[in-house]
Amino acid sequence: MFKESKSEDETKAFGETIGSFLRGGEIIELIGDVGSGKTTLTKGIAIGLGIDEYIQSPSFTINRVYKGRDNIILTHYDFYRLDNAGIMANELQEVIGDSKMVVIIEWGGVVEGVLPKDRLSINITTPTENSRKIVCMAGGDVSKKLEEQLKL
Repeated sequence: MFKESKSEDETKAFGETIGSFLRGGEIIELIGDVGSGKTTLTKGIAIGLGIDEYIQSPSFTINRVYKGRDNIILTHYDFYRLDNAGIMANELQEVIGDSKMVVIIEWGGVVEGVLPKDRLSINITTPTENSRKIVCMAGGDVSKKLEEQLKL
């Protein structure tokens, strides 16, 4: 699935749409260069999950956790600063199996061996300074269902 965003607000709105469909147990991998809009998309997802806290990039803390609607927990990881998964691989395995968690992962290459096949990978590229090309790829049944809902 392909979506074009012409502004930060459009990227956030698309994230909000994604968040509105989440029920817990979903894994979302965000792929893109620094400044491509991964955290902006996450801010929208958080809104869609009913989270009213300020969403910050976890670049310096590795992860941040937020409580959303229906007892859903959003766990946002950013592995940009890691050379290897180390103990984070164990933590990630624990949250991936939790049906009340929505897990968002930025810079997931370092934990590729831990990530399940069934995840929605969202690749964000920047054709121009203000526009974003967003490509969603589902890897299994749960993520395919989410991708289908996003086509509505």
